[in-house]
Amino acid sequence: MDKNVFVIIVTYNGARWIDKNIQSLLASSYPVRIIAVDNQSTDNSVALLQQYPEVNVIQTGSNLGFGKANTIGMKKALAEGANYLFLLNQDAWIFEDTIKSLVDAMETNTQIGLLSPLHFQDNETEYDTAFATYLSRKNGEINGLPLVPFVNAAAWMLSKKCVEKVGYFEPLFGHYGEDRNYCDRVLYHKFLIAVDTKSRIVHDRVITRNFNKDVTQSKYRILSTLINPNLSFGKAKAQGLKEAVGLPKYFRKFYSSGQIIKMASTLMGYYLKFVCNPASIKAARKNAM
Repeated sequence: MDKNVFVIIVTYNGARWIDKNIQSLLASSYPVRIIAVDNQSTDNSVALLQQYPEVNVIQTGSNLGFGKANTIGMKKALAEGANYLFLLNQDAWIFEDTIKSLVDAMETNTQIGLLSPLHFQDNETEYDTAFATYLSRKNGEINGLPLVPFVNAAAWMLSKKCVEKVGYFEPLFGHYGEDRNYCDRVLYHKFLIAVDTKSRIVHDRVITRNFNKDVTQSKYRILSTLINPNLSFGKAKAQGLKEAVGLPKYFRKFYSSGQIIKMASTLMGYYLKFVCNPASIKAARKNAM
């Protein structure tokens, strides 16, 4: 008997991918139900989504960011009887047997709470650059499936059991970093994170260098460290300080000295804000456990 698989897509001004994304899901050999959560797009994303009667469109009325919008879809999916939740980026699409392979692998290996397919570039032959890095950090395997400590949330299959235990995305994150925090929590609760090498998606993106984006991602990297439940609070603060100091050094090869000084000041201020007033991160750490 087929399991109830709900696909959750967070959309924001992603009109150019909507048809490719949705049509790939409708062509899946394994039946899925689709929830699209739109973060107040200003293009015609919602109109395109509403052309598909198979898609349940939720309009948030504001830009909630990736994590909070996904949480809305995840809660709805579980309320409607989901056995598995497949989080898929708006700029990605699947292949005919992607979902079937993921479900089969998770049914066979119930210790896996989070399973990712292989991520390819739009040429469908080369790995997405960031994904290749995550896959290279394999730290074991289960029945031939590589185990990894982290994989980005462009395409996650989550079991109901995992979500019910781990919970939803941490609302302290705006955009970026929430997937790293979620992976930390999946591991804390003794679930495995794996990659299904028999299933594929295409992630149609070009990774570019941007100063403001790098600062934001660095801030959320520090936050994810501070609330990592796998670290004691003392170790988390020490590691967070190391990152606040070390990340600007890493980015020196990309930016001017003035920009690096600005980044260093911003990251240290961000770190001290939480360490000097730790109530919010202590609450997040408690909720993760």
